[in-house]
Amino acid sequence: MIRRTLAVVALAIVLVYLAICGLLYVSQRGYLYFPVPRQGNAPAFVLHRGDADVVVSTNGVDSPAAVLFFGGNAEDVSQAIPLLTRAFPGRAVFAMHYRSYGGSTGQPSEVALVADGKRLFDLLAKEHPSMVLVGRSLGSGIALQVAVGRRVEHLVLVTPYDSISGLAQQRFPLFPVRWILRDTYESWRYAAKIHVPTTLVVAGRDEVIPNTSSRLLASRFPRGVASIVTFADANHNDISGFDGYADALGQR
Repeated sequence: MIRRTLAVVALAIVLVYLAICGLLYVSQRGYLYFPVPRQGNAPAFVLHRGDADVVVSTNGVDSPAAVLFFGGNAEDVSQAIPLLTRAFPGRAVFAMHYRSYGGSTGQPSEVALVADGKRLFDLLAKEHPSMVLVGRSLGSGIALQVAVGRRVEHLVLVTPYDSISGLAQQRFPLFPVRWILRDTYESWRYAAKIHVPTTLVVAGRDEVIPNTSSRLLASRFPRGVASIVTFADANHNDISGFDGYADALGQR
């Protein structure tokens, strides 16, 4: 009787565990993407991608030098344009609203967002041969993948991670997250392929992406390629408000 009861309890635990795994698999993108509307009146245009229309905000500057920005997972990237314009004076600034963000259609995924970013870069590079890529938080992984094999003048990664899958495994240690996760954003796989000056801007009190993850990513680049700028008192979400942040984006 006791053995039977223990077997029933063990089976129930396994079923509950599997049910939670299934729930994590089905709802995982809800933990990663938080679409927000586009506010303000910054100029914008639409990149037609066949299965989606991707909105791109800009500062309207006419210049052969440009900045392409990929933002965080809950960011209206049009709001970053004034700061990026100060950080990179004289450059045209473009910020891509991810699928389902800021008026863009379609559903976000790593494959789709990286493909959109590559397509946008290639189109912009025809008129802007001098390109800087900036990626913040989630966008650092997109910017890094876009930069591989492309002519990039400077790569800037703000509060970057070594991999989303690694961070997710830390958050859900009891579950096989690495097997469940579809959007892994394993930036470490691409860092070794980067040979352009790269700046990692780190928040010393980052409560979302541990400094250990950012510094591990920095170690993945070829020697002499990457440098780290740390704002010791900054948190993940307030780093852009610190004095010197705009200068850090533009420095090499």
